[in-house]
Amino acid sequence: MKDHVEIRRGAYADSVALLQVSRSVQGTPGVEAAQVAMATGLNLEVLAGMGFMVPPEASANDMVVALRLADDTVLPAALAAVDAALAPRRPTSGAGEVAPPRTTAAALRGAGEGDLVLVSVPGASAVVEAVDAVEAGHDVMLFSDNVPVDQEVALKRLAADRGRLVMGPDCGTAVVDGVGLGFANAVRPGRIGLVAASGTGCQQLLALLHHAGADLEGVGVRWALGVGGRDLSAPVGGLATREALRRLDADPDVDLVVVVSKPPAPEVADALAADAEALGTPVELGLLGPGQRDLTTVAEAALARLGHDSPQWPVHGADNTGPAVGPLLRGLFVGGTLCDESMLMATQALGPVRSNIPLAPELALGDDLLPDTHTMVDFGDDALTQGRAHPMIDPTLRLEQVAATAADERTGVLLLDVVLGHGAEPDPAALLAPAIEAARARRPIPVLVSLVGTDLDPQDLDRQRDALVAAGAEVHLSNAGATRRALDLIAATTAGEGSTR
Repeated sequence: MKDHVEIRRGAYADSVALLQVSRSVQGTPGVEAAQVAMATGLNLEVLAGMGFMVPPEASANDMVVALRLADDTVLPAALAAVDAALAPRRPTSGAGEVAPPRTTAAALRGAGEGDLVLVSVPGASAVVEAVDAVEAGHDVMLFSDNVPVDQEVALKRLAADRGRLVMGPDCGTAVVDGVGLGFANAVRPGRIGLVAASGTGCQQLLALLHHAGADLEGVGVRWALGVGGRDLSAPVGGLATREALRRLDADPDVDLVVVVSKPPAPEVADALAADAEALGTPVELGLLGPGQRDLTTVAEAALARLGHDSPQWPVHGADNTGPAVGPLLRGLFVGGTLCDESMLMATQALGPVRSNIPLAPELALGDDLLPDTHTMVDFGDDALTQGRAHPMIDPTLRLEQVAATAADERTGVLLLDVVLGHGAEPDPAALLAPAIEAARARRPIPVLVSLVGTDLDPQDLDRQRDALVAAGAEVHLSNAGATRRALDLIAATTAGEGSTR
């Protein structure tokens, strides 16, 4: 076995592209492991954990190519594979190759009026690019995360003054006039508009409404305007949400607007409710929080507003699920809003739940992800995505924790989510199903999975579901439904044994 590590000074590619490069290179014969990444602190820790010795002079502006090879003879082919995977794909014209613009301002000079600008650069640089776009008269989808909140406020105030919409930061999902962007699910269009201060919350509603609307005219979504998970926080004050509501209210093809959010600041929620009452288009508020409705109930309320009954939300693999095998509920999520929803429901039924996105500061998790309490972990939180791709693209961290959590004798039920859609893993069950099967081989732990997706998604919803069921999971379309089932299993096991609080 031979390790090769080199630093490429000043080279840059985003984490998603480098993940794809690493996977591509690892398929080269004789390459045992490949990690091509920017030399951020977190990535250097990952490389050290893999046993690679990275030169100490590597900086965050450098790219590290770390290869583990069967022997020295493989190195030329492995480096050629790295170079091929990193080679830029440049558009061509009739006159030959066209050099890509080097700045956002240069790109905007060739943009059409009203074109949406997508910004996906490291958070420290994102707002500068977004300001250029707003000042040039464009709406912005700001995919970047780790953007300071004061910069978000300044950017959205500028956009409000210009009558522009900023979706984000950390906006991973949107549907714009029927076209999905980011992690959006493929859905049939209809006369419902969503405003989402939540990515996976938006996707849950897209999936539920698509399923319910299979035979119902008009039940579909043409607009899902993501505004970033902090938009309804006290510092931001709903700046983008108000602009999104204004636009959907002015659209004659929108019959109902649904607003979905992670738990908002109470004063912002009150102001939003007053704004919604003043609109001509009906608005259904799906604002998560203690005592508030879950997202499945919000979807059912939206259907009722349009005069339709709710369907039975599908569940598969119920025969797989036996009793809880321990006192504690553990949830491992790629979707922050799905984690919030399950945590709120679990807190009401079981008492306090520890989390890296806690409902109260005193419930924050430290380095130990398996304390002797009920826990919910969001692997898509900014702190766990610095220098790496979102877990809907790179599931490595969660897969490691699935094994550890299922093996812990205190874990009674394991609750997971799988989120499909454009941009997400092409075959998430290919890695998760074996992990579930291995976990259940050690202990017959009930595994409840909320599978958020549609029959039009590229991953093939039925194929994903069948693979998870075959591995021993019980699979729900509704995250709230999966959580209720998990809570019932914990309650049945702990009845008469005293409180687990």
